[in-house]
Amino acid sequence: MHRTIFRLEPRAEADDPGWTRAPSHGVVIVRADSAADARIVASEGETDFLETPAKPGDGVSTRFASAFRDDKLYHVVEDESGRHAAAGPRGILEGLTRPDVIRR
Repeated sequence: MHRTIFRLEPRAEADDPGWTRAPSHGVVIVRADSAADARIVASEGETDFLETPAKPGDGVSTRFASAFRDDKLYHVVEDESGRHAAAGPRGILEGLTRPDVIRR
């Protein structure tokens, strides 16, 4: 299946209070179906409270709080470098080397 390669780049300054939710991961490159899907793909690479013993509550996900979903913290651009094939599964191709970023 043909998808698009997207680059998620930090938009906010390092001292922006929005980064208190989660640290910046720097540039992350993903294969996704759309720019909106690229945000979802990147956020799925982060650890969710539901995947840890430190759950905030039964059935409560923290995926919605990902910095990748905040357009003030990250912007999404199509990556036209040709370094990655568009054909292939949705997923993270580069970046997000520290997925365990939950602030406790």
